[in-house]
Amino acid sequence: MFSRIWTKKSTENYSEGIGKLAEAVKEADAVVIGAGSGLSASAGLTYSWERFEKYFGDFIAKYHIRDMYSGGFYPYPALEEYWAWWSRHIYYNRYVDAPKPVYQALYDVVKGKDYFVLTTNVDHQFQKAGFDKKRLFYTQGDYGLWQCSRPCHQKTYDNEDAVRKMISEQRDMKIPAELIPKCPVCGAPMTMNLRCDNTFVQDEGWYAASERYEDFIRRHKEMRILFLELGVGGNTPAIIKYPFWQMTAENPRAVYVCVNDGEAACPKEIAGQSICMNGDIGEVLKGL
Repeated sequence: MFSRIWTKKSTENYSEGIGKLAEAVKEADAVVIGAGSGLSASAGLTYSWERFEKYFGDFIAKYHIRDMYSGGFYPYPALEEYWAWWSRHIYYNRYVDAPKPVYQALYDVVKGKDYFVLTTNVDHQFQKAGFDKKRLFYTQGDYGLWQCSRPCHQKTYDNEDAVRKMISEQRDMKIPAELIPKCPVCGAPMTMNLRCDNTFVQDEGWYAASERYEDFIRRHKEMRILFLELGVGGNTPAIIKYPFWQMTAENPRAVYVCVNDGEAACPKEIAGQSICMNGDIGEVLKGL
């Protein structure tokens, strides 16, 4: 059990921190990347302000929606509007390249290592940057997948072709009614494959990725393993942050790294095995 008192281990000297991180990567037998929304934000995939206004100005004007996240939960009066919103949300966060090459920079750092990625991000940027699909575990879903809203069966469906058609044919914040996706089994409306309640579908691909991750951890648990946590906040710490702390504490050869703009910290129990850097993830990776 960790102390409730955290050690804010911000690196006082930026170049010294970069040097320690570079050495940790070099010496590691394996690297486990734990990625949260801060990584995508560093890559320019922000959900508010200028980018939000650029793609959703009409929805902002009509419904006074504050950001992309809250817009996904808005009770739109018709499915034609719901899917006009979500087709844009999916397209600009999943099928359009991120504005900054932060994911590519991360891949350059670890591509020569034995690595695995555990992420709560759902925007597919790891694969777009060149990461091996079999070394990725998307725990919370994927913007590129739909599922039955009930759900009547445990299967997901690729949505790229349908989304691109919705984007091209929507008018006045609505898609044509014939483009509304329906479950091919029961006919119920489809919905996003995102973990927001107990209807989330964990399909065969999800379980296969989970098993590969568990196998990777099992095979490396006593080696020099680097737990590289990037942009993980406090919303779902039990998925990445807490397990990384625990596995570091259990392995004296492990190193825990936390890069987070303003929130880099670790428990005092593993402070001697940790490198915490407050700063933009993209700038830190550029320094490497």
